[in-house]
Amino acid sequence: MHINSMSASHIVLLHLTTAGKQGEELGSDEQQVVLFVYVLIDVANNKVVALHHHYVKPSNPEGEEIIESLLTEECRTEANLQEDLIKNAQPLEHILDEFDRFLRNKGIHPDHGGNTFCLCTDGPLHLRLVLHPETSTKNINLPQYFFKYYDLRKEFKTVFKNDNVNSIKDMLEHLGLEETILLEYGVRQAQDMSNIIQRLITDGHQFEEPCIIKDRLEPGICNKTEYVDDETVVRARGLPWQSSDSDIAKFFMGLNVAKGGVALCLSQQGRRNGEALVRFDDRESRDLALKKHKHHLGQRYIEVYKASGKDFINVAGGNNSEAQAFLSRGGQVIIRMRGLPYSATAEQVLDFFRRPENSVEVLDGEDGILFVHQADGRATGDAFVLLSSEEDANKGLTKHRECIGTRYIELFKSTTAEVQQVLNRSMDPRNPVEPEAQMAPLIAQIPQQPLANAFLPQQAITCGTQRDCIRMRGLPFEASVQDILNFLGEHSRNIVFQGVHMVYNAQGTPSGEAFIQMDSELAAECAAANRHKKFMLVNGSKKPRFIEVFQVSGEDMNLVLTSGTLPPPPGGATLPAGAPLSAVVSQNSVAMAALQAQLAQSAAMPRPMISPSGAAMMPQQAAFNQLAGLTTAAFPYAHLPLPNSAAAMTNPFAMQLGPLQQAVARHQAPYYPGVPPMIYW
Repeated sequence: MHINSMSASHIVLLHLTTAGKQGEELGSDEQQVVLFVYVLIDVANNKVVALHHHYVKPSNPEGEEIIESLLTEECRTEANLQEDLIKNAQPLEHILDEFDRFLRNKGIHPDHGGNTFCLCTDGPLHLRLVLHPETSTKNINLPQYFFKYYDLRKEFKTVFKNDNVNSIKDMLEHLGLEETILLEYGVRQAQDMSNIIQRLITDGHQFEEPCIIKDRLEPGICNKTEYVDDETVVRARGLPWQSSDSDIAKFFMGLNVAKGGVALCLSQQGRRNGEALVRFDDRESRDLALKKHKHHLGQRYIEVYKASGKDFINVAGGNNSEAQAFLSRGGQVIIRMRGLPYSATAEQVLDFFRRPENSVEVLDGEDGILFVHQADGRATGDAFVLLSSEEDANKGLTKHRECIGTRYIELFKSTTAEVQQVLNRSMDPRNPVEPEAQMAPLIAQIPQQPLANAFLPQQAITCGTQRDCIRMRGLPFEASVQDILNFLGEHSRNIVFQGVHMVYNAQGTPSGEAFIQMDSELAAECAAANRHKKFMLVNGSKKPRFIEVFQVSGEDMNLVLTSGTLPPPPGGATLPAGAPLSAVVSQNSVAMAALQAQLAQSAAMPRPMISPSGAAMMPQQAAFNQLAGLTTAAFPYAHLPLPNSAAAMTNPFAMQLGPLQQAVARHQAPYYPGVPPMIYW
């Protein structure tokens, strides 16, 4: 963006009044503009040419009229505005058009060969925290003359070297000028500002270097060794999962985000976790960003906190030469591909984007593709692709969930910081390898006789009090995993790898319920809030079904499926609660000791992500599988069988099991009679 730094022939004072707080809190409450005042000053002749004010009618982002009260009590008291005047006014876009016509009529419009002018405001709030955020939310394109301004307070401090000036009143007192009286609040403030500026001009002050407001986020690469000032970084939390760096920069519109200054944070599963670190050019922008705490991005409010330069470097910094070379090619948009076959080639990726409908070309061909590998060279199924324009990016994103071979591919807009973060994590040899690679071999000493009626403890599914799961109830019996993914929509992006658990009854038919493991509590909360009591229609179903969605924890899942304690075995023999396995089955002490060690080891492990092939099951689950003689690895779904008899379900000792089998049953949480087993996807 080109800005002329020569002295302007005219200055246009701008003062905005919102429907909420004024003064130093202006814009901190997201209230809209209700009074738009401007004063034209001829600098050469040091005189006021015109003063205009317009009432502004607030509206929602869709342009619809707001029915309820428009003004807060604070606005009525401090600004002395009347509700009727605001309700009968024109919306902001009409006022901006009127202002543009005023500039043309006065011969100072930059696009119509006029003399130069520059806006001037009392501090940064009017433009940076009020006008730019509101117009961005309403998708109003501001002319370029709104992206530079003189800050009257800074100009005053430059002349008088007084750092204690923080308001128009302070400046008037310093100059010995009287406040204007008997005028409306906004008009009075603008009139006082014009008196101050005329005094500065009289004293010979030159208005030369305007403040600049960036109109877009510029791409940039952050190196691990780069210094980032702690006073320029914030952490934004609660972001929509589909947010891109451009969306976050738009939320902070009016503030100067540094080049490559948006770093989206990733979860341990490599998914965006709803947080971002944002770096600004200076402390002023950072301090203004903190005033946007709990402002809204769409329907979500965003929390904004201070962060450190180290926090930003840890997420956005990189020293991978391959990533640096990739990012330096200058692509306008980066697309992240997830779910690629491990054997995928650059040619397959190029062909994927060249498919007839919405065909796009990857920038620089194969050189515009960066595959992500682990430190040992193995593929991760991720790749980044450079596209030359937003238009190409929008076309490319329409291929989301199309297939390469048998794998469907997820596509997301990405950032330079995300490229660095993913590469850093994948290439770090300290990162743990996949869960299946960590699993210890099954215990060789465990007896190999199959147990036809054995069943696994529900704790093998998931555990913990973290509420990062959702429970779906009322599913059509015909519903498949894909139907659930479609129903959850954008929230399905936050499902952990193979985290959809369909619940089947004892007869093997669908129960109408499912449990979903999400990558965070916030993801589960959002999915439950947005999809609860929505309708699902699947192929083969005649009418949509009403679906209930609840946020639950791993323990909640188990509580749904289990309850109480097992009854004692027949014949009066009892086993004390918590009895060790070796005390129950003495003749298998060696096997049981090994089994206990295996289970103890699994208890300290992170929560598993259950795989369709059974490869990622917990050691606890694997041990019980071997006891039961299950061969889940041979099936696309790991179906956990239960006894057919409800009595047998409630009393494993009635199944005529041997001592070892009884021990297994004794140490599992009992089922409700007739409780359904689970099938994992």
